[in-house]
Amino acid sequence: MPIVVLVGPTAAGKTGLSVQLAESLGGEVVNADSMQLYQGMDIGTAKVTASEKRGVPHHVFDIWEVSETADVARYQAAARRAVDDIRARGKRPIVVGGSGLYVQAVTDEMNFPGTDPAIRRRLESELAHEGPGVMWRRLQEKDKAAAEAILPSNGRRIVRALEVIEITGRFQARLPEPVAHYDAIRIGIDMDTPALDERVERRVERMWQRGLIDETRTLEAAGLRDGRTASRALGYQQVLRYLAGEWSETEAFERTVSGTRRFVRRQRSWFKRDRRLHWLDAADPDLLARAEAEIERAS
Repeated sequence: MPIVVLVGPTAAGKTGLSVQLAESLGGEVVNADSMQLYQGMDIGTAKVTASEKRGVPHHVFDIWEVSETADVARYQAAARRAVDDIRARGKRPIVVGGSGLYVQAVTDEMNFPGTDPAIRRRLESELAHEGPGVMWRRLQEKDKAAAEAILPSNGRRIVRALEVIEITGRFQARLPEPVAHYDAIRIGIDMDTPALDERVERRVERMWQRGLIDETRTLEAAGLRDGRTASRALGYQQVLRYLAGEWSETEAFERTVSGTRRFVRRQRSWFKRDRRLHWLDAADPDLLARAEAEIERAS
């Protein structure tokens, strides 16, 4: 029985559809949203609530503290354990998320180079002292193709590339053509840009109303500001600037909206490369029926 993969941009309605599909198919949800892996980051990631789950089991949420750096290899292992366990119990796994790399890490053949804490610490220290430009030129000398694929200002990715080169001798700058790890039915949902832009703004308004600022204060005390990955999450990143006195609350709100809309464009760009996806209109009132029909057709 193939697994179901449900992807699409932020605010398209993946969470609601995934629960409906799980109820219809006897399935369980496996998270593939990178920021929903963090404990306590609930409001800003629109993490599914207990009432929204409607009794459907959900897996691979809240596995990291906000001070931890994201690790796709660790996520891959946890998510595949969940998928395999669900299948072993005769249920249908439904992998849901908007983080393209994390979706692919579960569903496709992908091997991630390990990490060496000593090398990482040394490179990060050098980045702090020399700056990303100098480090990028060093990367260019070691692997020109890798340097061309990374912006000279992106210190985090430059450090990772140099670390991988030290460990393995080379850095894979671009993802290879996907090869499926699981037999999967892949569905994408999206809608017209003006309608989705409006949904994004409403989503951010709900985040503010539900207490994103207070949630961020709580997470800041738990180490959010020092978390290399979590501190960059949309919403939290902007509220941290507000709490630091760098921006007004209005500016933090507006920048969250505009940043999310830019992120939506990047998500679309990633997913549109995958020709295996069958796209549905998220605004279609018969969305569930159309998704069920596609699953039935492809099963």
